[in-house]
Amino acid sequence: MAGQGNDPATMTNPPALSIVVPVYNEARAVRKTGRAIREVLGRLATGSEAIFVDDGSTDGSAEVLAELAAAEPDRFRVLRHRRNRGYGAALKTGIRTARNELVGICDADGTYPVDKLFDLAQSAEDEGAEMVIGARPPWEQPYARRPAKWVLRRLAEHLTGERIPDMNSGLRVFRRAEAMRLWGLLPDGFSFTTTITMALLTEGAGVKFLPVTYRRRVGSSKIRPLRDTGGFLLLICRTALAFNPLRVFGPAGGLLLGLGVLMLLARVVAPEPFGLATTILLIVGGLQVLAIGLLADLINRRGSAPERGADFARPQVGFQTTEESRNE
Repeated sequence: MAGQGNDPATMTNPPALSIVVPVYNEARAVRKTGRAIREVLGRLATGSEAIFVDDGSTDGSAEVLAELAAAEPDRFRVLRHRRNRGYGAALKTGIRTARNELVGICDADGTYPVDKLFDLAQSAEDEGAEMVIGARPPWEQPYARRPAKWVLRRLAEHLTGERIPDMNSGLRVFRRAEAMRLWGLLPDGFSFTTTITMALLTEGAGVKFLPVTYRRRVGSSKIRPLRDTGGFLLLICRTALAFNPLRVFGPAGGLLLGLGVLMLLARVVAPEPFGLATTILLIVGGLQVLAIGLLADLINRRGSAPERGADFARPQVGFQTTEESRNE
């Protein structure tokens, strides 16, 4: 079945997919992205849809989206935020209103191969994966971001215990129930994709990576490297603390305890080479950090999230449709 997923002629049961596209000042690229999505929808099951979320654009993106929706009224929907609320907030607005179990996301800037959404959705359907991520080759990503991305990826791999080819790819397919279950953790900014990746991997969910190409974007990037890298670092640690606190507290407590023991042994070999107070502080501090980690892990396991696949109520949606925005 998996081998037939790429050939519509031999496939008997294509999946139904809701594609969410966050749009913020992408008037130059979103029309081409919409055309590519139209082709993908033609290969998917009846009921598949595209949800474009205009996140308070000011460059004419709203007009382009209105044209796309008018051309495909049955398959294209356009939602609009009154003001710019963030990449993650736009995704969450689309996910709230998605009609299908499988949700795909794709950027509007022309960087990702939109046609690969079909392969990602078919893989998720065939293998029952919670999420399938389009992994970009490292050499096709902006050179200036590679060192920071490498450090963040290695840290995330340590904290999750899993290999992560691409942590924050904006091209992926996941199950709506998984996003709704993790709703309180998912941020409104660019770290939405990093958070859901870390959360599912830390839980041991079925996450698969499929290689995709990556092109130069149309227009300017909204990411601020220094600020966003620091935010991603804090986010990775916070997510690990939420799902596997021993991965954070364990190494930190072990390091402190190890240093304290070494200093204690050094005092036996050479009397008083280090202060006794410092030695005791390191040993006690290491034990306390380990104890906090064990306690946090116990609390985390006792208060684990609901089982996957549970039904979730759709929260109230804080957006307006294009028709509503025209009447304001």
